[in-house]
Amino acid sequence: MDLQQVNPNNHVVFLLRDKNKDEVVLGAHSRTRKEKEKQVFKIAKLIRYPRYRPGKWDHDLMLVQLTRRAKLNKAVKPIDLPTSGDDPKPGTVCRVAGWGLVTNECEDFSDTLREVKVTIISRETCNSTKYYGNETTITDGMICAGSKKGKRDSCRGDSGGPLICKNVMRGITSFGKKNKCGAIGAPGVYTRLTKQYIQWIKETIGGDL
Repeated sequence: MDLQQVNPNNHVVFLLRDKNKDEVVLGAHSRTRKEKEKQVFKIAKLIRYPRYRPGKWDHDLMLVQLTRRAKLNKAVKPIDLPTSGDDPKPGTVCRVAGWGLVTNECEDFSDTLREVKVTIISRETCNSTKYYGNETTITDGMICAGSKKGKRDSCRGDSGGPLICKNVMRGITSFGKKNKCGAIGAPGVYTRLTKQYIQWIKETIGGDL
């Protein structure tokens, strides 16, 4: 896949979660190297969207409550959420990033944070038989993004990462076709930050964003 390494000075919106230690790391560029910007947190609570059901792709989002506040610096900054929850237009170029697999054959996650530009693909196209039409329904709460020529995509291990369009987080990496990262007709699918989801986030954290 056509993935690029992210400039260490630009790793401002991504987090690592260590499943074995139940920790969250902010400000990370490398998964393994020591970096002075890294901030390690314990998880106080995981808050699933109420309508999420295991085994289903609908409503695939979660909030992570940390045990203490993060310190904002050049490597740890918030990102804007949509103000309206409208659909990104097909053809819009966005970015995704993460430490996921860089090839379908590789079983090791990337040590360094990587990003790639992807293009929004219409829901109609994504629901056609050449894409996801015979497997799952891409709903209004989802966004398809990738490249009609393939290669540009998120992959396993990137789930939960942001889909960023014009410096606004418009979606959350959710799923794709198994072992077909970057394949033609198999773009990544992202949970769309709808007005309903944004309202839930605001109510859950108890304040304005």
